[in-house]
Formats: sequence, C-alpha cells, structure tokens
Amino acid sequence: MHIDKDLVAASATPLVLGILADGESYGYAIAKRVAELSGGHMEWTDGMLYPLLHRLERNGLVEASWGRAETGRRRKHYAITAAGREALFARQAQWEIVSAALGRAWESVADAATGPAAGAPAAGTA
Repeated sequence: MHIDKDLVAASATPLVLGILADGESYGYAIAKRVAELSGGHMEWTDGMLYPLLHRLERNGLVEASWGRAETGRRRKHYAITAAGREALFARQAQWEIVSAALGRAWESVADAATGPAAGAPAAGTA
C-alpha cells in the first residue's frame, strides 16, 4: 500500500523522536526501524531522513555525535534531548486528538457501509 507523501511528512518527526526515545541510533538503523514499525509500508530514503535529522538537531530536539561501527567506519549517532522528549509528548497528544477525530468521522462511513440500507438499491431505482 502506498502512503501519501503528506501523511509520511506529518508523521516523520514523531516517528523519529519516538524511535530515539528508546535509545540512541544512527540513520540507517532509524530508517530500518521505520520500515519495521510500518510493516514495510514506509521506506524512507536518505534524501528524506537526513534533512529531517539535521532539522531536528538545529531545533535542539536531537543531538548528534560521531561514533564507530564494528567495521571501524565512522557514523553519526543521534539521541533525543530533553526538549525533544517534550516535543514528543506534545506530538503524542496532538496525534491522539487527530486520531480520535478521524475515528469518529470514519465511524459514520463504516456505519453507512454496513447499515441496513447498505446493499439495498437506491431510492427510485428498484
């Protein structure tokens, strides 16, 4: 299933902050975790992930440090800051409101699709 770009963009910051709330990580591992969490439906490119990480760093929500992989290669690790945790909690509250509103809006669609008139011919067509 394709996920629209606007939904990916809206969820990117809380997803990354949520992943980093579990512990420090680096770009490839973050992208891999997003794919795992979405059941493979969201696969981020470097061109999407790294600008986001740099913006979060500029805004003080994450901090970066250089480390080495087991292979000896240098890689940048990212960790959530106290301000990042506050932003994550705020985003969680916002998403709960949006999710509840969508759920209520979609209940009427589901009710209409499964209600007693669902499958009955439209008025005047029988």
